[in-house]
Amino acid sequence: MLPDPTIYSRRRPGAFDWSTAFIAAVVGIAAGIVYVRDGQAHFLAILGSDLYLFGDMLPKVAAGCLIGTFVTLLLPREMVLRWVGAESGLAGLLIATGAGFILPGGPITIYPIAGALLAVGADAGAAVAFITSWTLLGYTRALVWELPFFGPDFVLWRILVAIPLPILAGIMARLVVRAMLARRGAP
Repeated sequence: MLPDPTIYSRRRPGAFDWSTAFIAAVVGIAAGIVYVRDGQAHFLAILGSDLYLFGDMLPKVAAGCLIGTFVTLLLPREMVLRWVGAESGLAGLLIATGAGFILPGGPITIYPIAGALLAVGADAGAAVAFITSWTLLGYTRALVWELPFFGPDFVLWRILVAIPLPILAGIMARLVVRAMLARRGAP
């Protein structure tokens, strides 16, 4: 039984978005405070560094979105449904956890991939297990940061303690989706 695809669909944003307006207002107020308090030179220095950061991040965000799009085009829907779909059971959560563990990259690539998996047919539990596994178990962070600073004993114990958490998070996500479907009256 496949989950109702409308549970993952979002309404199209209109011309006006309250969250964007709120963030723009906070940015405007903060910019005004900096301009008044610290002067034009400091304001322009901050603006220049922010524009540089924006220019630096824009290609990375675009690449992450392209990766997500390519995942939807490259992975056959039947395979995704079989391996990490709603009927995949515990094995699907284990596969998603393993994928989150081995995939390198930052949130700019991981979240579009998780979104693409949802679009192709993965269930919410698998997507949550994937993201939670990447966050808690990702080997790249362990190799680059934890191992040199904390040593192998710490890394081993941290990973062993964290292994069940993505699976539990995936189970809880599946239960929430089922409850939402039942509340909507979907089968």
